[in-house]
Amino acid sequence: MNESVRITLRLPADLHEWLPAQARSARRSLNSEIVYRLEVERDTAAADAESP
Repeated sequence: MNESVRITLRLPADLHEWLPAQARSARRSLNSEIVYRLEVERDTAAADAESP
């Protein structure tokens, strides 16, 4: 990640409770957890798009 962009993000309360717990268990910050999960999803979607 060469450049970062700051955004405001609204989450449902239950998701906001779940994400920090996941971040703690992975020893990541909340921001890092969100970025990690988005990157995994992006890579999965790209791989699926390349599959016949």
